[in-house]
Order: sequence, then C-alpha cells, then structure tokens
Amino acid sequence: MNQTPEQRLAALGISLPELTAPRGSFVTYVRSGKTIYLSGKGAPLRPAGVPVPKVGAEVSVADARQCAREVAIYLLAAMKEALGGFENLRQLVKVFGMVNATPDFTEHTEVINGASDLFVDVLGAEKGSHARSAVGVGSLPKGFAVEIEAIVEQV
Repeated sequence: MNQTPEQRLAALGISLPELTAPRGSFVTYVRSGKTIYLSGKGAPLRPAGVPVPKVGAEVSVADARQCAREVAIYLLAAMKEALGGFENLRQLVKVFGMVNATPDFTEHTEVINGASDLFVDVLGAEKGSHARSAVGVGSLPKGFAVEIEAIVEQV
C-alpha cells in the first residue's frame, strides 16, 4: 500500500513546523503558473556575537548533513502550504544547496544529501527525486552552515 507524505512523516517521527515570517523584503514562496519557487532557508541560527563555524573545520559533515535535513523539514512545510497539500504536488523539480565551508572542503554533496534523502523518503521516489546543485560558499546569512532553496511543480 502506498503511504501519503503525511503518513511517511509520521512514521519518521517528524512534525512539520509552523512557517515563520521571512526576515527581509521577500516572501516564503512565489507561484508562477504551476511552478512554485521556495525561498532559501538556512540552519542553524547562531546567536549574535557567536563565531561562525565552517563546515570542514569546526562543523562535521554529519552535523552539516543534519542541518540540511532540518532545512528540508521546513521546506516541506512551506511546500505543503504553497501547494495546499502534498496531494497537489506533481514533482519536486530542483534543489539548490549552499554549504558554508572551508576553501578545501569537497563533500558538499554529502551534506546536501541530508535534504535530498529526506525529500525522497517523504515524497516518494517518483515525486521526490529532483535535479540538484550543491555548492560551497565563503559565508551565509546569520552564520548558517547550510542554506537550501527548492522549486516544485503543482498538478
């Protein structure tokens, strides 16, 4: 029997968070026809004055991968709201992941797999498989270890 995304989330012990208002002059998502663009979301938040750690130095691949998974949970909540329910998802089209990493770090794909794997686990292979980019950057807002955005198509 095929499970719904909600059933898969429950089986994984995941509750989707309430969406928070963006901190800036942008919105959580924008619809253009049947395509929905989800704004980038980062994790984890760092208190002001706390030094920004880098993936590949102070932050391990495993910890950064967990950050990517946390971002994916938030993006699933945004996706569900934007679509009016997961039953209206045709396809997760594209994921773009950024990793706040040291210049010599090369495991960006392993980090962003934390999000990609969860998307497939929750949405299923047919609707959750997606094109993707995973890149390293010199810094991210608020000292995030990762930031991820996504594009989805509505039925």
